[in-house]
Amino acid sequence: MASTNDLDYSQYIISREIDINILDCATAFAGLTEKEKLYAHYLCRASWEGAHICLLQTSPESPGIFLLLQQLFHAESVEELKERALLSDNGPSKEEFENFLIYAAAFYGNLGNYKSFGDTKFVPDLPKEKLQSIVFSSKAYETSSKRLEQLWNDCGDTMYSLTSKTQQLGFGEQGLSTYYSSNCVKADAEFVKGFMKEKEIETYNTRLFKEENDGHVTYILRLASVATTAEPCPGASGEQDTVASLVGSHEFNGCTFKVERGDYSGILKNVVENLDKAKEFTANDNELSMLKNYIHSFNTGSVQAHKDGSKFWIRDKGPIVETYIGFIETYRDPFGVRAEYEGFVSVVNKEMSAKFTSLVSSAEQLLPELPWPPAYEKDKFLRPDFTSLDVLGFGSSGIPVGINIPNYDDIRQEEGFKNVSLGNVLAARSVDKKVTFLSDEDQELFTKLKAPAFEVQVGLHELLGHGSGKTLC
Repeated sequence: MASTNDLDYSQYIISREIDINILDCATAFAGLTEKEKLYAHYLCRASWEGAHICLLQTSPESPGIFLLLQQLFHAESVEELKERALLSDNGPSKEEFENFLIYAAAFYGNLGNYKSFGDTKFVPDLPKEKLQSIVFSSKAYETSSKRLEQLWNDCGDTMYSLTSKTQQLGFGEQGLSTYYSSNCVKADAEFVKGFMKEKEIETYNTRLFKEENDGHVTYILRLASVATTAEPCPGASGEQDTVASLVGSHEFNGCTFKVERGDYSGILKNVVENLDKAKEFTANDNELSMLKNYIHSFNTGSVQAHKDGSKFWIRDKGPIVETYIGFIETYRDPFGVRAEYEGFVSVVNKEMSAKFTSLVSSAEQLLPELPWPPAYEKDKFLRPDFTSLDVLGFGSSGIPVGINIPNYDDIRQEEGFKNVSLGNVLAARSVDKKVTFLSDEDQELFTKLKAPAFEVQVGLHELLGHGSGKTLC
């Protein structure tokens, strides 16, 4: 890889042309009953509390950058921060301050300093000393100078670092990953997969660390849970803690394995507290059972409990307030098996959902027309719940326009799944913006048809792609 002197820095900064759009959910929330609003509120709280995990899953410096930005923006308004910065000695120009705001917005949007789509690091587009002047001229620094100095010293250098290892996410020397210790390579992940299969441990909520001592290798497998010891934690309704017996030391093919739980314990405790409050405002038994299982999963580290909760979630057809929370997508893991935390809360858009329901009704007629044999389709097509939702809160590293979940293949085959189109995300992305290389006439046509065309694309992608296709290994 090229040295930092040869880098094209334009690849690692956020363009000033980037869109910052409003995600409109006021009407959707206003249409809820008081009970539904409280249900949505506590689920949103749970989602955003858990989103702090994404910072830890992105890079070592992301939590520190987050705390630094929070201190700056909590202490005063953006305009006040700007006024102080521009008047400070060696302060930034107006454009440099705007570039700082663009960096902050991108950081919050990606919940870390790596792009959620592409896994490339991005750095502030202003000199480091100018950003330091913004920090040290702030009201936050005025009231908590030692705290701000410590945060800046902890993350100032790494925020700007673009060594060959830190330019992108990846294994070992190929990139950076907090799912693994820096000495882990793909071969380690492959080897550990055998141990986990033997012990029937799922990978979704784990991280892997490797220690070497006099030629002997010890792998430490950390499970995300509130519980930090092997002491059993039965569920509120008597559910067994099946993970407790796995905690401890094991031998496998000449290596020692230590299974630990308690990764992200403090954060997950806050998630559980809010899910517990949300239980009081559920609309039916499916929602109540779903939350009980999620709570048990987060308390103990049991992926099976999350699968059980997902079954009740699938059975909860057409809820007014839709939600899903857990360790869901594996895109950011270089091995593709360990999942990023995600939590979203949304409200059904009835008009668009009616269109998707019509598409579902036609699915069994459409599937035989696709240009591949039935062997590539699921053994049995289970009619999914396909709704268009307006997002109220989405705690993760980026908001998609469509989702097909759960990702557990056994649950999808036995219980089915749900297709979700996020309507207000689609609307926010379909802004009236000049597109390069289009004539004025074509620009008008493009602007008119972009949103409805994208709705069709998302519908077909989720239903006839993820929804009906078979995972091939």
